[in-house]
Amino acid sequence: MTDTSDVAASPIPIVPAGLSRRARTFVEAHGIRVPRRDLRQHRDMWIEHGIPAAEIGRALAFQDRWGGLALPPAPFYEGGPRILDADCPEGSAAEGWSFPAGNCRFSMAYGFMIGADGTFGIDGYHWTPLHASTDGWVESLALADHAGRAAKTITKLTGKAVDSLDLDGYERVPEVQGLTDTWWRGKDSLIALYRGEAVGLDAPQCLQGHVYGGLDEWGLHGG
Repeated sequence: MTDTSDVAASPIPIVPAGLSRRARTFVEAHGIRVPRRDLRQHRDMWIEHGIPAAEIGRALAFQDRWGGLALPPAPFYEGGPRILDADCPEGSAAEGWSFPAGNCRFSMAYGFMIGADGTFGIDGYHWTPLHASTDGWVESLALADHAGRAAKTITKLTGKAVDSLDLDGYERVPEVQGLTDTWWRGKDSLIALYRGEAVGLDAPQCLQGHVYGGLDEWGLHGG
C-alpha cells in the first residue's frame, strides 16, 4: 500500500479529479498543499479500539484525496476548516460512523465532519449535512469566490429577512451538491443560502442569504 505522508510534497496542490473547471481553477490559484499526516500508521491501533476497517478505509480515502489542502476562508461558518484533514472515525454501528474533516479556524460550537454517507457537514448539537460530498463544499467555495469577484452588488440577509427571497425562476446549482446549504442561479444573479447553523444549532437567527447581483453570462457560471 502506498505511503501517503507528503513530507516533501509540493505546496502547489494537485486538483482532485471530478471537480468543475471553475473549482479546479480556484484550487490551483488559491489552494496550498501542506504536508499531510499519514493516518495508516494508526490503523492497527484504531482497529484494536473497535473501529471497523471499512470506516478507517473511508478516512484514509478522504486523506488521500483531500488531506493537507488549505483553501481560503468560506464566507460563512467562520471560514470553514483551516486545512482539510481526516482523523479517527467516531460513532457506532447503531448511530453510524463519521470522522473529522479538519480543524476549525476559531473556537466553534461545532466541528466539520464527514458523515456515514460521505456528506460534508457540521456536528454540534446535532449532525447537519451541508453538501452531499466534500467536492460540493469545495465547489461552493469556488462559486462564492467567483461570484464575489464578478458581481456588481452583494446583498447579505439574515434571519427572517432571508424568507423574503423569491426563488421563482431560479434553478439550483447542481455542482455544489447542496443539502442544507444551496446555491441558486437566476437570469442575472446568484443566491447562496446558508442554513447549516440555523438548523444545526436550532438558531433561526443564524440563517443567511447572500445575493450576488448584476452578473453576465460568464459571471453566472465562470466555467
